[in-house]
Amino acid sequence: MTVQLSSALSFLECTACAARYSADELHTVCPACGKVLFARYDLEQARRTLRPEDLARRPRGMWRWRELLPVRDPRHIVTLGEGDTPLLPARRLGAAFGCTALFVKDEGLNPTGTFKARGLSAAVSRALELGVHKIAMPSAGNAGAALAAYSARAGMEVHIYMPVDTPDLNKKEGVIYGAHVTLVRGLINDCGAIVRRKAAVEGWFDVSTLKEPYRAEGKKTMGLELAEQFGWDLPDAIIYPTGGGTGIVGMWKAFAELEALGLIGSRRPRMISVQAAGCAPIVRAFERGLEHAPPWENASTIASGLRVPVAIADYLILRAIRESGGAALAVSDEEILQAMREMGACEGIFAAPEGAATWAAAKRLLRQGVLRPDERIVLFNTGTGLKYAELIQAEFPVIERDAS
Repeated sequence: MTVQLSSALSFLECTACAARYSADELHTVCPACGKVLFARYDLEQARRTLRPEDLARRPRGMWRWRELLPVRDPRHIVTLGEGDTPLLPARRLGAAFGCTALFVKDEGLNPTGTFKARGLSAAVSRALELGVHKIAMPSAGNAGAALAAYSARAGMEVHIYMPVDTPDLNKKEGVIYGAHVTLVRGLINDCGAIVRRKAAVEGWFDVSTLKEPYRAEGKKTMGLELAEQFGWDLPDAIIYPTGGGTGIVGMWKAFAELEALGLIGSRRPRMISVQAAGCAPIVRAFERGLEHAPPWENASTIASGLRVPVAIADYLILRAIRESGGAALAVSDEEILQAMREMGACEGIFAAPEGAATWAAAKRLLRQGVLRPDERIVLFNTGTGLKYAELIQAEFPVIERDAS
């Protein structure tokens, strides 16, 4: 007898005031307090079909975790084959520090070249199921490209607002996927303000980072996969590049759900947030013991995905870091560039600047003794460096020689 797999989605819950809302109505943030809404699941229902042996037999990809994803009718799933990215041992990279279990989770192999594919697959799929036809977001680049691709596949009208100095390839991707791309002289928060105003007038659904409940559900699959890849255990430390923070928030949620399902125990990895020295609101808030991160003024970094001056989920990011006994630190653009060189030359991984920031952070933490070389450490490379053509051209010149 074939068991019909279905989402165990139950309701939406505010992460601040705990108010509950129907999951079958379109929501952005909590109507009562304006904070982030989480999708909650009937985990007893999920437990009946989400078993390791069953999971291993399913077709690969993010959507094999159907019970813990928010789409009820599989006909509404919008997929380009996202998820199931490799967990690569990084022996040569860690050799100088004596690391015996250093890994890179390489999200650059997702559709559109970044981890953003996961979140936008989930968000666009659920929006389609709830009747959305016009969708919009502000983006520092990669999220906009992913939204454009998945919206094209879903047949939706899509509007993306990007800072004018967003990497050119990200702008072109949106155009290729048929999106309406508007460039703004400002930062991503300025783009967000425009989207909010226009969405109210034009009837667009705003899928800004954690301003709707479902992008985090796609991102949490990184944590689900990590547990499976470690044999239903978790590493000792996860180093993650943090802009809007959906990855940390999503994975922390995933670990709680897996424990409730009985698939893992209560031990958690230390969640280590990495930001750029030129835009580090979470790091500053962590160091000052704050629950919320004041906006960062004059944000500047080569890692466009880390140039996020303010995050709506700041309290959730900080909570995950502190509950896990983790840390938050900032690295310079120079450290990021060096880390890109080392990851490429040692492991053949062409990391995006955001992903390379994790190796820059790991080196510092290993030198300081915060991380031990015998610990299982996972670096998240959130995208491929191939998307940063202007940066690569400027910082990694090729030497010309006369063939004669």
